[in-house]
Amino acid sequence: MLWTGLFQTWDMFAPNPLPLNTYVKAVVITEHHVRVWDFPRMDQLSLGQRYQKERYRKFVENMLLEQNEALLPDVVRHIARMYNDPSDPPRKVMLIKYQSEITPGPDDQHEPKPKPSDFYDEYLGPEDLR
Repeated sequence: MLWTGLFQTWDMFAPNPLPLNTYVKAVVITEHHVRVWDFPRMDQLSLGQRYQKERYRKFVENMLLEQNEALLPDVVRHIARMYNDPSDPPRKVMLIKYQSEITPGPDDQHEPKPKPSDFYDEYLGPEDLR
């Protein structure tokens, strides 16, 4: 089950599942542009796409853990390489975490708006884009 990405850690279940809705965006700043890249979000994908991209949700979940902060420079460089244009190279990448509490209720009308926080940013040099 591990290789399919369909395994589940026990933190999803009782007694204390996380009452948070969390997602991450990356802001890529180049010489002339500011671009936003969204990590895949399950609530915005079709059922087939969710099956294919579930591992990204788990990756983001684990990327946000303090013990995995050593991953962040590589994540930033990977995203920067997606936008690497020799005429307009990335100069900085910021990772923004959006988080809101999940409050049980009959509908989602009163869901709190996710609050953004810049949790990692890095300036890039030419060596980071190779």
